[in-house]
Amino acid sequence: MGDVTHEDDAERHAAVQALESSFSELMTTFRRYVAEAAERVSPGMLPATFKTLSVVSRFGPMTLSALAERLAADKGFLSRSISELEEMGLVTRTPDPNDRRSRLIAVTELGHDRLRDARAPHESRLYEALADWSVDEIGNLSTMLHALAVGGVPERN
Repeated sequence: MGDVTHEDDAERHAAVQALESSFSELMTTFRRYVAEAAERVSPGMLPATFKTLSVVSRFGPMTLSALAERLAADKGFLSRSISELEEMGLVTRTPDPNDRRSRLIAVTELGHDRLRDARAPHESRLYEALADWSVDEIGNLSTMLHALAVGGVPERN
């Protein structure tokens, strides 16, 4: 019985290594996508600045502290990114009604438009890549990736 456990461990180890390799490929593709999308929003925009804009767009108005926590990023770098985005008219900073010492960062209509246009080519590629997948398969992948991201166990149907 001990051999079965050892074989199971070896098989699990190989499967995890294969998954890690697949993630590496996916992350390389994702980094390229982010760089291309940042360039579409504004030539010369850094990928990290694009990510900042994307997070504020996705999660709504937030303070610099909340943004830094969500991105696990340095407030100084984020402050410079927000200033750059504000100069481009892509975000605004307004007083936080809950704490007048803080300011809420929000994406402008122009910022939302630029993000939508920048993401469109990638979204169509993903849609095409999943064209032969069933809706259930896509949903299962989404569930499993979420569980992996939060350190949980995917729901089993």
